[in-house]
Order: sequence, then structure tokens, then C-alpha cells
Amino acid sequence: MLERTLDLPTRDGAMETFVVHPERGGPHPAVLLLMDAPGIREELRDMARRLATVGYVVLLPNLYYRAGRDSVFSPEVLTHGSAEHGRMRAIRTKMTIPPVMADIGAMLAWIDREPAAKAGPIGAHGYCMSGPYALAAAAHFPDRVAAAASFYGTWLVSAAEASPHLSFARAHGEHYIGCAEHDELAPLPMVAELREHFARAGAKGEIELYPGVHHGFAFPGRWCYDKPGAERHWERLIALYRRALG
Repeated sequence: MLERTLDLPTRDGAMETFVVHPERGGPHPAVLLLMDAPGIREELRDMARRLATVGYVVLLPNLYYRAGRDSVFSPEVLTHGSAEHGRMRAIRTKMTIPPVMADIGAMLAWIDREPAAKAGPIGAHGYCMSGPYALAAAAHFPDRVAAAASFYGTWLVSAAEASPHLSFARAHGEHYIGCAEHDELAPLPMVAELREHFARAGAKGEIELYPGVHHGFAFPGRWCYDKPGAERHWERLIALYRRALG
């Protein structure tokens, strides 16, 4: 495996981005791994590495880069009420979809120049706060994002102008949306409403409920880590990318 961290130029500055891909057999299709709210950490880099081993160029950007180089947090960020959690929330609450779409445009431009990356369609998947970003990317770049996945994405149906459920009709690619049974940020009535919007839009793909698990179940470092659920999430994600990207 080959990996590096680069400063990827965007309209708002330099976005620190971890890139990993196989050493042999390239070029490989590119995929974006979009972080959850606690931000970039070794746990996410390991997830990027696991995906790269099956044949993808994986980009893991620090979406908090506009807040500066110190937008990386200690494990205390997971403790509500801690100073680290408060510092993260001060950045997280300013995040919106339009600037993230600009960041994805910058990543697409980098992919198009990168010899290790195969030309053509890409994939995008996000966890927690970035589930909506992955779905929005499929609508914003319908001719490039052939596969988009959200895992325990937050507030997938809302009154917001850019609510994720409104993106389905504009996307051309395949979606996979994995929801946790126990998730106050995407409760079961919201999942049911999401299914209705998905069907009404004629979207391609599926919405799957993971029974018995909690928000964050795919992260090995979380109290709620569920190995069967996490392995199912890898199975579904890799199968999605195999179908859409090869």
C-alpha cells in the first residue's frame, strides 16, 4: 500500500487530505471517505486503508480545514460536555453543504490529474454528519458520482432547503443508506419517511435498517461498536463500489 498526506488546494485554502491506494495494478477507481463529526483520526485512516486494499484510491479529507490546522481532536471529543467536544461543536455547527460540494469539486480536479486514479466515475460515502454530504455529492455531480453511501447519516429528512432527501431525484448513480435502529439523530419515523421519498423519487439503490445497533456502530473505537454490523457495512459498501466502479 502507498499512502501520503497532501494539502489539496481549494477555493478556501489548503485541505489536508490523506490518500491511500494499492501499490500495484493501477490505475484504480477513486472513492471519497467523508469523516464523521469527531474528525480525522487514525481510526478513519485505518478504514481508508482497508478499503484501499480491495483496489481503490481512497481520499480522506479534513473537512474542518477552514478552521485551521488544530481542527483535530483528542478522544475526549466523544465525551459530551468536555472542552474537546465543545471545540468540535463550534466548528461542526458552521458546516453546510455548499462549501463541502466545492471541496468535492476540488477533489475531483485532483483525481483527474492523479496517475494512480482511474479516469471516470467515482464513489463517495460518509458517516454521521457526512452521510448527507455523500448523498448531496451524487446530486451535485451526477455524471461523476456513480455510487453514494450514507452510514447512520444525520437528519436525512428536514425542512432545510438542502435536506438530503431532496437530492434523490437529481442523482444518476446508485445509493446505499444504512441506518441504525437506535439513533436519535435519525429516528425510526425519519427513516420511514426517508423510504417514502426514496421510492417517490425512483432512486436507484436501497435503504437498510441495521437492527439492534446504535449510531456509530461501524467504528471500532466506539462503545457501541458492533462487529457483525460493521462487517455487514463493509460488505455492502464494497459490493456497491464493485457494481458501480469495478
